[in-house]
Amino acid sequence: MLPAWLAHYRKENLSSDLLAGVIVAVLVIPQSLAYALLAGLPPQAGLYASIFPVVVYAWLGSSSVQAVGPVAITAIMTFSVLSPLAAPGSAHYIELAAALALCSGLLTLAFGVMRLGFLSQLLSRPVVSGFISGSAVLIIISQLKSLLGVPATGSNSWQTLHSTLMHLQETNLVTLTLSVVAMVWLLLSRYGLVEMARRLGLDARKAEVWVRVMPLVVLACASTAVVLLDLDGKQQVAVVGTVAEGVGTVKLFIPGLDALRVLLIPALIMAFIGTVQNITMGQALATKRRERLDPNRELVGLGAANVAAAFYSGMPVGGGLSRSAINLSAGAQTPLASMVAAVSMLLIVLTGTHWFARLPLAVLAASIVVAAISMIDVKAFRQAWGYDRADAFAMLGTAFGVLLLGLELGIAAGILLSLITLLVRASTPHIAVIGRIAGTEHFRNVERHGVETVPGVLLLRIDESLFFGNLSAIEARLSAELMKDARIQDLVLIMSAVNRVDTTAMELLTDLNRDLSERGIRLHLAEVKGPVQDRLVNSPLWKSLTGKVHLSVNSAFETLNAERLIETGLYVI
Repeated sequence: MLPAWLAHYRKENLSSDLLAGVIVAVLVIPQSLAYALLAGLPPQAGLYASIFPVVVYAWLGSSSVQAVGPVAITAIMTFSVLSPLAAPGSAHYIELAAALALCSGLLTLAFGVMRLGFLSQLLSRPVVSGFISGSAVLIIISQLKSLLGVPATGSNSWQTLHSTLMHLQETNLVTLTLSVVAMVWLLLSRYGLVEMARRLGLDARKAEVWVRVMPLVVLACASTAVVLLDLDGKQQVAVVGTVAEGVGTVKLFIPGLDALRVLLIPALIMAFIGTVQNITMGQALATKRRERLDPNRELVGLGAANVAAAFYSGMPVGGGLSRSAINLSAGAQTPLASMVAAVSMLLIVLTGTHWFARLPLAVLAASIVVAAISMIDVKAFRQAWGYDRADAFAMLGTAFGVLLLGLELGIAAGILLSLITLLVRASTPHIAVIGRIAGTEHFRNVERHGVETVPGVLLLRIDESLFFGNLSAIEARLSAELMKDARIQDLVLIMSAVNRVDTTAMELLTDLNRDLSERGIRLHLAEVKGPVQDRLVNSPLWKSLTGKVHLSVNSAFETLNAERLIETGLYVI
């Protein structure tokens, strides 16, 4: 069955898609190689992951321009999970990577089939930003050995860092020079080229194209230097080495029970993070292009792409931010551009992988580090700190959790912090004493506005659903307000913000109604929502309510005000 975009393909998009596909295939070569090495896999795995998984996603996904392939987050997660279990690059390690891709792919696919795209909303943006930022720091740490050219080892980033520091005196100065020059070049192009072009009155769009091309230019220049000066032979500069040519083979396998037990939780986390990243980025791209995104189809496409990767490249894939940005800026109009990119990559692995053998690892590491630096979201932290300190602490806690506890426990810490924040907010609801703005039917907080009130009447608005966790705070506030004025005869609870009243809260309100009645105070309810009322009408509270249920706050205000005027003889019937 043809996807809708292909069945209704417009011929005027063909030239744009063809050109964009070729450009993307060429420009993501350094990234594909680098992320494969970051994941602890052979470099050709990154190239293979840019072929059939890309086609599968383009066929099944719903985004027009999002591009999948090797990405930094899935790469570092793969390395963090598998490096303690097997030697990176070994046959067993590659099998475990394929099993991880298969498990995460099947889980993501199941999310999509069961229409669980809403799961992407369960992780707050601060937690996701914190996770990505913490992962970015781990990525940078893991690349220090390649930047310095030292023989460091370790089963995780911190062990690798320790080993790197222990071998610091063995730093290869030529390798370090290549790293520094490449990083400076890449950083200046990424963060200064476009702005410089604007200041000089040049075309900013062309400058943005150069920013995309620059990693390839830097890698080509460094490789040329290695070849001309024989830096790998004379100066022991580490290079990629032999990259297998050909399309590779499809390997069908079923992971063993032992592997499944070890990989299930990491695969679930990878699927969850991939779900959030893919849908968030896809929605941003769809909004930019004024298109609609189907979150569940996105998950089906991403899950199927990972299943394809498991049997072909062995490397988990995801929605790549930089890949999608390149695809969009290159002029892609439909998923055909991704298919063209996959075919172009196929031609490259069939004919040109020998050109990659003498690529210096230091420059690939520099490109990874520069990409990782851009993933550290300092702006998001500053914004969260200025707007909501709780979200800022959740972001910071997730980042440090990732750094100190690892990726799995780090994301768990972030989720826990978010839940604690949510519970704290729900258990300490905002409660306001309100009054009417003169001459209107609008009611506002008496502490914020000049309002009129009715003597002996307390209008109290609770801005939260009522449940067992916040009843003590509500009860304390009620007692405090009633103690302020001994003349109160009527208490009106405004429930416009109450979406649910649980059993414990209903029993508390029933007890409150009885206690107030004994003190000569009537309890009224106002603006009760339909679903809440449907439950309360069958409760003891509804049957024994000493006051009335008012349709609106203004109705309660007018009714009780009229009663006071009658009592004082000021109201004429």
